Amino acid sequence: MTFQKKLDSIIKKNNSLMCVGLDSSFEKLQKAFQKKDYPQFAFNKWIIEQTHDLVCAYKPNTAFYEARGADGITELKMTCHYLSKYYPNIPIILDAKRGDIGSTNEGYVSFAYTYLGADAVTLHPYLGKEALHPFLDQKNKGCIILCRTSNPGSGEFQNEVHLYKKVAKAVSQSWNTNKNCMLVVGATYPKELAAVRKMVGDMTLLIPGIGAQGGDVEKTVKAGLNSQNAGMIINSSRGIIFAKDPREEAKKLRENINKYRISK
Repeated sequence: MTFQKKLDSIIKKNNSLMCVGLDSSFEKLQKAFQKKDYPQFAFNKWIIEQTHDLVCAYKPNTAFYEARGADGITELKMTCHYLSKYYPNIPIILDAKRGDIGSTNEGYVSFAYTYLGADAVTLHPYLGKEALHPFLDQKNKGCIILCRTSNPGSGEFQNEVHLYKKVAKAVSQSWNTNKNCMLVVGATYPKELAAVRKMVGDMTLLIPGIGAQGGDVEKTVKAGLNSQNAGMIINSSRGIIFAKDPREEAKKLRENINKYRISK
């Protein structure tokens, strides 16, 4: 099954466009988890058990695991293995933002897709299509290309001669021969999100920036939905996983997203 088909299936089953980002910083974990043998994995398992029927994907960011060296990588693998074993219908998006020359990318491909078993990975477009072929050639895996990111300083380059539009055009018209490409577009820039949607048709967009970064749900949903009333993976990380009641926060966000899907 391709990443897109797996995503479409869980969106329908869970009636959800919401992704939970497993940005499980060790320093922010409750003391009870920090004392466990595998603290990040134990925390992730707890979050997954509370939210698995509410999400369309999980997105662990590798930085929070790499920071702990071998122990963190082990717990990232344990998290991915747990999802693959107990919730194989839920896609795993590895937020690694990879992108290098082709031979180096072959190593990244092995790590993301084979070692961890991720279904998709976030990628830099800067080195061009040729360099990313090791990823793009994986027909059943998702390649989620950075386009218009959610951070405040993203416009320094991305707004220059509308670079983000050039990325959107190239990925949608040239790179997507295997129909496995997607784009990252931040919720913090709804006008640009609407412009990208218009350019790329029904292509799925990974949308960070909701929650702690302040993205507006209504503007995001209305700007980003495709003709199938879907086409979005709306991510929230800290706003859910470090909430007093993660399940309740996840429920609220899913319901809020769906409210504007219906009213669009």
